[in-house]
Amino acid sequence: MSTKTPKRPRDPNQLAKFIVDVATGGVDVREPTPTEARARKAGVKGGPARAKKLTPAERSEIASVAAQARWKKSY
Repeated sequence: MSTKTPKRPRDPNQLAKFIVDVATGGVDVREPTPTEARARKAGVKGGPARAKKLTPAERSEIASVAAQARWKKSY
């Protein structure tokens, strides 16, 4: 069995079936372990802290690299 939580389907009919499966115990939707929860909490804090530390020029450079990576994918 996979340790990841299953993705929610986007199709309304599949989503309804997924909800029924979860409610009846057909799909195991697990809670994150304490280690995973702590890592998530640190990640949520880390992004804004990093952004606050960066200079405007550094932020602009990071944004340019990210934009180029996004545009590169679309071709």
